[in-house]
Amino acid sequence: QVQLVESGGGLVQAGGSLRLSCAASGSTSSIINIVVMGWYRQAPGKQRELVATITSGGSTNYADAVKGRFTISRDNVKNTVYLQMSTLKPEDTAVYYCNAQRKIAGNTVNSWGQGTQVVVSS
Repeated sequence: QVQLVESGGGLVQAGGSLRLSCAASGSTSSIINIVVMGWYRQAPGKQRELVATITSGGSTNYADAVKGRFTISRDNVKNTVYLQMSTLKPEDTAVYYCNAQRKIAGNTVNSWGQGTQVVVSS
């Protein structure tokens, strides 16, 4: 099992910045099986959507809506993934969830954090 704890959400004005953090914990065997970590978000009345992911090798992927504004990074020593959000817009308002994907016997196992609220005021 992998536990994910997010932090860093809050209220910010449009154009501002926030940095989210997600710390992963668990057994050594669980942690080393993490192949991808990422951030997803869910706005009221909408489905959860991908924001950004980063592989254990450092390859990144971003949703078109956040390209050029958000940066995902990963500290493999601290087992922590970060999401630096800049030039925030009201439409970025959502609950942001951290995700970790593990490969176990050829299957993908997902773990989720509890979510952190981001509110961007206009």
